[in-house]
Amino acid sequence: MKNLENRKRVMARSMRLGHCICNAKKSCPCDVFLEQDLCPCAGESPKTATGPVRLTRLVERAGCASKIDKATLDRVLRNLPFLDDPDVLVGAPAGDDAGVYRIRDDLALVQTVDVFSPSTDDPYTFGQIAAANSLSDVYAMGGRPITALSIVGFPVHSVGENVLREILRGGVDKMNEAGVSVVGGHSIQDAEIKAGFAVTGLVRPDRIVTNAKARAGQDLILTKPLGTGIVSFAAQIGRAPNGSVEAAAQSMAALNAAASKAMIECGVEACTDVTGFGLIGHLGAMAAASGVEVEIVWDDLPLLPGVLECLGQGIASGAVERNRESFGACVVAADPIEPAMLDLGFDPQTSGGLLIAVSPTQSKGLLERLHASGAAQAAMVGRVVKVGAGCVFIRNHGRRPILTVHERNTQELSQEADEMGCCENGHEAAGRPSNEVGVAAAERKFQEFLRATGASDALDAKTKQAVAIALSVLARCEPCVKTHIKKALAMGFSQEEIDEAAWMAIGFGGSPTMVFYKNARNLG
Repeated sequence: MKNLENRKRVMARSMRLGHCICNAKKSCPCDVFLEQDLCPCAGESPKTATGPVRLTRLVERAGCASKIDKATLDRVLRNLPFLDDPDVLVGAPAGDDAGVYRIRDDLALVQTVDVFSPSTDDPYTFGQIAAANSLSDVYAMGGRPITALSIVGFPVHSVGENVLREILRGGVDKMNEAGVSVVGGHSIQDAEIKAGFAVTGLVRPDRIVTNAKARAGQDLILTKPLGTGIVSFAAQIGRAPNGSVEAAAQSMAALNAAASKAMIECGVEACTDVTGFGLIGHLGAMAAASGVEVEIVWDDLPLLPGVLECLGQGIASGAVERNRESFGACVVAADPIEPAMLDLGFDPQTSGGLLIAVSPTQSKGLLERLHASGAAQAAMVGRVVKVGAGCVFIRNHGRRPILTVHERNTQELSQEADEMGCCENGHEAAGRPSNEVGVAAAERKFQEFLRATGASDALDAKTKQAVAIALSVLARCEPCVKTHIKKALAMGFSQEEIDEAAWMAIGFGGSPTMVFYKNARNLG
């Protein structure tokens, strides 16, 4: 409802000041008034989109990639006058996952806060992830979370209220799952969406798990797969492999509660959760705080689906470089390590897993407990080597190479050539297996030619697949069309994209090509 008298009063005030009173960066009348005949300063709500909203497209940096880098934080926090309180058992200078404050000899509070931008497009799922991520710091220290306060920043005049409601609903539902009471919160208007929680938990002072208690000879176990930052960035630029976004969201929304319980039952004393500073950053901090050197094995790191493909395409966010700057000095490559392997180690994780240092006598049993509790990808990823100054050694046994775009395309084209054979005069495929006795020399040469067509990296895999569809249609090779359409669908092509590629060929081939494609498509 428009109150014209109120609008006149408010706008007159803004005009006298020369600035909009609800946004000092704007003049009056503002663009909202000019475009929608509404005055937000007078309490008139602008129209907002009511359809689906892709949250990650509304922010510059998704998830924990939005956090300030460690090097900057260290400079800012250096020499701040923190109160020297004997009841602060773990404080800000320790750089651990949460703070711990003793309230009596047998009880202490574990307190943490975590806020970040959307790491997934679905508002409800983002709320769940924000809650799971905030709870993780308490779980990493062996605590039991009991209460939480929500914190949100939201552009109320440009994104619908239903989006904010779904974010909060997801967060509350996840807190309910954890048995944690949401007792209140705080909200601000912000140009970018942000959400998180301040969480309070309980722990016995003599059972605090910290990142400073790793000991030489212990095994290192990671409870969740890596790659959430890489997948989130790939989604932002429209290049996420099939299934990767869904797998990442499921992993990020999963609570670390069962993993925390399992490690406590195994007597673990050293743990950290892997979040914004990446695996190397958090492991390096653990190693430095514990006065030890550690090693991880690239081949053994659990990965989300599609992460290897993204690494081969050079997909990694700028937060990888910020983490590299902050923690790169602690890394020692014990074996030949490709740059992309280090990209994974520096990739910021949102609501990542627990990184646990455990006695070798307990590691097998802990892994079994973790797998039984739902952490299916929990894995032993390395060990604490010896007393030292915090070095992180990375080993590579060569069991899991990262294929570049060129190498992957060549491999796939080779496989296609083996499966499909070639077309004589542009028609029926030979269809003979590659190991058939007496394969013609001409066919072998043609297969070599097909492999060679993947030698250029100038075009990405999706573009090449669209070209393959167009050429198959132009050649009127029915088996080729079916094969390439099937592959395109598996890569995430829409039917509209496939048809558009085909029509490029039809434009050159004319009506006979159009008739051929319609028949081939219907038969497929």
